[in-house]
Amino acid sequence: MDEHVHWKGYLAVINKDGLFIQSSYVHGDQVVYGPDSDSTTMAIAAIQLMRNKGHVLESIHLPDSVDARIVYLASGVDSMAHNEGLEFEDIVWDLLSGDEATLVISKSNSESYDFEEPQDVEIIDGDFFNDMTEAWRLEQEIHHVSQGAYVSTSQYLEGAPARLSLTSQKAGDRMIWPPRQLDENGLRFSEDSHQLVAEAHVESWTKLSAAGAPSEFSLRAPDPWRYSDSLGSIRTRARGVFLVTDDLDYSPEDRRYSALCRTANICARRDDAIWTQSVP
Repeated sequence: MDEHVHWKGYLAVINKDGLFIQSSYVHGDQVVYGPDSDSTTMAIAAIQLMRNKGHVLESIHLPDSVDARIVYLASGVDSMAHNEGLEFEDIVWDLLSGDEATLVISKSNSESYDFEEPQDVEIIDGDFFNDMTEAWRLEQEIHHVSQGAYVSTSQYLEGAPARLSLTSQKAGDRMIWPPRQLDENGLRFSEDSHQLVAEAHVESWTKLSAAGAPSEFSLRAPDPWRYSDSLGSIRTRARGVFLVTDDLDYSPEDRRYSALCRTANICARRDDAIWTQSVP
């Protein structure tokens, strides 16, 4: 019998053959991605859910639509798209991408699979979806250049594994996250890593305004794509700034949230409001 799961903003169905996962949003007669979600974030969520159910995933075949490097940084699951040294026949899992916002994880030797239809889909506003799609297109244009919040590739890659996998440094009774090279006295931190608990209390949140938005985010402020972030206190005594994702209601009424984790990043959830770590 299939098991239906709400998981990190997605709808998943699990049975003995593997896992089916999709976006929770529908536009017209198609399943579509919500804000700040794509096949890579959904692939990471799917891998995490499989592990949560007791499956061992060390490597997986990935489609071109999924960023193999980000999957590896976030989950440690390798693929031939990331590591050419892997042998094809040694990889026992496949991740398959559907025509819509859907993915399947199954054993590589599976000849077929059958899943029940996910439940509780939500209709996304057509104007919002079209504006969001156009904003993504413009943001990815080569001429859309950073004018202030730029982070170099080397700097991003240095901190990305710890950010995406929620690993921190320990200094006395403190947890330092994201990790730093030097402490306040100029002494080098230990390179030992410690896993953070994916739970946080949202202490405050803010919404980007049109007049104060860096140029990188001007397409989202204030419409068509509202941009909110929060200051979260992780249960293991670390703090971080997080981005609101996959949330169609951007007006939280309180600051206490039950804990969930979406993709590899920390987040807290109240109803359908997902708070996720903002990675530069």
